[in-house]
Amino acid sequence: MVGLPSEDSSDSTHRLDSENNNSDQRVYFVPFRWWKDAQGSTSGESDAKRGILYTATPGTSYAGPLKLINNIFNSDLAFTLRKEEDSLHSDENGEVGVSGRDYALVPGEMWLQALKWHSDAKVAAKGGKIFSAAEDDMADVYPLQLRLSIPRETNSLGVKISKKDNAVELFRRACKIFSVDSEQLRIWDFSGQTTLYFVNERNRFLKDCQRQSDQEILLELQVYGLSDSIKCREGKKDEMPGQHPASCSSAVSVLTNGCNGTANSNFICTDASSFCGRTGEAGSLGLTGLQNLGNTCFMNSAIQCLAHTPKMVDYFLGDYSREINPDNPLGMNGEIASAFGDLLRKLWASDATPVAPRTFKSKLARFAPQFSGFNQHDSQELLSFLLDGLHEDLNRVKSKPYVEVKDGEGRKDEEVADEYWQNHLARNDSIIVDICQGQFKSTLVCPECKRVSTTFDPFMYLSLPLPSTTLRTMTVTVISTDGTSQQSPFTVTVPKSGKFEDLIQALSVACSLGPNETLLVAEIYNNRIIRYLEDPADSLSLIRDDDRLVAYRLNKDIDKAPLVVFMHQQMEEQYGKLNSGWKTFGTPLVSRLSNVVNGSDIHDLYLKLLNPFRTQAVEVLDDRDASDSNAVEDISQKEHASSPVSNGFEMPPAANGVVSSAEAELQFYVTDEKGIVKESHIIMGEAVPAARVSGRLHVLASWPEKYVKQYDIQVLSSLPQIFKSCFFAKRPQESVSLYKCLQAFLMEEPLGPEDMWYCPGCKEHRQASKKLDLWRLPEILVIHLKRFSYNRFLKNKLETYVDFPIDNLDLSNYIGYRNGKLSNRYMLYAVSNHYGSMGGGHYTAFVHHGGGQWYEFDDSHVYPISLEKIKTYAAYLLFYRRVVE
Repeated sequence: MVGLPSEDSSDSTHRLDSENNNSDQRVYFVPFRWWKDAQGSTSGESDAKRGILYTATPGTSYAGPLKLINNIFNSDLAFTLRKEEDSLHSDENGEVGVSGRDYALVPGEMWLQALKWHSDAKVAAKGGKIFSAAEDDMADVYPLQLRLSIPRETNSLGVKISKKDNAVELFRRACKIFSVDSEQLRIWDFSGQTTLYFVNERNRFLKDCQRQSDQEILLELQVYGLSDSIKCREGKKDEMPGQHPASCSSAVSVLTNGCNGTANSNFICTDASSFCGRTGEAGSLGLTGLQNLGNTCFMNSAIQCLAHTPKMVDYFLGDYSREINPDNPLGMNGEIASAFGDLLRKLWASDATPVAPRTFKSKLARFAPQFSGFNQHDSQELLSFLLDGLHEDLNRVKSKPYVEVKDGEGRKDEEVADEYWQNHLARNDSIIVDICQGQFKSTLVCPECKRVSTTFDPFMYLSLPLPSTTLRTMTVTVISTDGTSQQSPFTVTVPKSGKFEDLIQALSVACSLGPNETLLVAEIYNNRIIRYLEDPADSLSLIRDDDRLVAYRLNKDIDKAPLVVFMHQQMEEQYGKLNSGWKTFGTPLVSRLSNVVNGSDIHDLYLKLLNPFRTQAVEVLDDRDASDSNAVEDISQKEHASSPVSNGFEMPPAANGVVSSAEAELQFYVTDEKGIVKESHIIMGEAVPAARVSGRLHVLASWPEKYVKQYDIQVLSSLPQIFKSCFFAKRPQESVSLYKCLQAFLMEEPLGPEDMWYCPGCKEHRQASKKLDLWRLPEILVIHLKRFSYNRFLKNKLETYVDFPIDNLDLSNYIGYRNGKLSNRYMLYAVSNHYGSMGGGHYTAFVHHGGGQWYEFDDSHVYPISLEKIKTYAAYLLFYRRVVE
């Protein structure tokens, strides 16, 4: 029950035992026949069995705010409950409850008694003796939020079930249960809660309620026995959030689990390995589940891990309230700490049933609106907010002093680190700092003046990248410049935040670059070179995945000789020969201009570079006699002198189809870098124009039709992207050790262009290199595996299997400051898992419960799990505690 105090009641109200602090104060909504069967066999006064009968009618008289607007436009479920005057004795009628449309409102304690009676009846039939409110029963309980209004007439209540208050799945179920259009719906109230609306002192009562408006009150029901979704335990990882798995042996009918009139349904599970309710077994403390309120598995998973954290449990089970700091402006008035402490106590109470963390979630949504509603969220983001919130709410420092950060000034790291830590403790002192906070050593180095800056900063957890996110796969096409081989693509792996020199080094190894060779890398776009990548310090982030790069193998011995860049064009007919024109194609070819004097040398060099692309079906005669060569030169000169030229481009052949001998051969033109302007025709035997200031001569080769048939243009034009991502392709399963993730996290890397560091030596912002080291380790070490990645187009989850130690995580080789008094070894005690895709999925938790026994917490379900099942590809948050040596 939320916001309805049970101390105000009438004579017909069933009172809970006020002396039992552990009694369930919630109100359960159950099938009346199921309740009546148990009621008729239990002892007690007759008045305790009587209730108030309400009949439901369509919600035309809903009296909430903006009544007219709600009735016209609101698609939420609304109906009216009208109180029957003769209800005190009508429950003796044998016909009541026979229909599947009769329900009962009962308090938690009486619901448990009825559940026990049904369980005993079932177990007795099998000769058993143990009662267990087990996982099948808890899975069949789900919360439902109702908004109640009080019309002027005192014998009815307006009820609205809103989509905004309930998860989509729960609202769908409510629509089936409370449909009042086709068949009469009756509800018996044995809890006495509805009577509170008709007491004379209504104003005083409403003042104490959790109200949504001046005329609305929020009522929470725990619906039992009315699930319409039954799933097997084996399929739990594939369920959508908000759906609760139930027993596979439950009988299914119009109202599932056999609760529409049958008393012999198989819904009680007596498996002693399940701890979903009152197990009655020693050592079951802390084995209490959390109900899923609608996509709150992310919260349940993180809370269960914290609720089994050593020292934190002892702290919140003790008198923690005296350390609450309600005046901390950075805190939450102590409300987050109080709500978490109350929730943890419920989870560690004896004979506890699965807890609905509704109060905690409402506090969470109040101070962190991003977690409001019923959307799926990230358990790490919840954990980060919760640890910060608990720290500020429990901060023992009431007035934070101003602390001036001093430069190291050549002092020892130990001295500077202790100073930073003491400054931190002067402003931050809480149970979270005591057990969860460590210290980094951060080193920045200026790339220009080599100025070193060292700071020591606190941390609450380690966010470790998976190696697949720190490396980048790049495909680059390597082309020879001596005509000995075709172009070949090479795929290499480089640091994601690396530099251009890293790419050159990886390519050199991949293509077996000789000691006298070097690589000239260029980007190709529209069959032209648009830029050269020659600065080894350039960041690889400047290269996009859809870029196309070519690496030309050049000889170092003649590196002073100018370069010649050949671009290719061919005649392309668009709408007949009258509209034909030249079009560039293929990858540009590059070579050195050594021993090149005239046009014939250019011709021979180009054919040499084309040689690897020559088709095997056609043999090209490389040896031409001098007479033929001289004849071609003469014809070329004459043709060039009489050939019409328009705007620097050679006109297409004559329309009569007659092709001259010159047009049947390759034609070469000096052009610009883009290959657009034909500046001069290169004539056979005549001197070649000198290379430009850039040291590169750009030549455009015009292909006759016969050359197009003699060479494999498709291979020449084939150029893969840097990285071709396939949206539907599933990446291969990767495996990596946790130590590799830690090494990637601690690896030195340059800051991004958006994180420039202001160098006090240069007095300018620099892209410095940064190095992190672990300096001081906490007692509780939380490790976050960064499985989720984002870019402008896609959100992706990495399914990498991380092999993490369970009994012995040794960080001795990674700690910068070795304190002989403290151990650097850790033992795993909890794991937060995420199954499924990034947009949805499901969270669970693995928790070590002493004696070598692990348990899986899957919302309200808790059951043992073997040690070999702890390591999975779903591990997301790892919780370690220091081993005391």
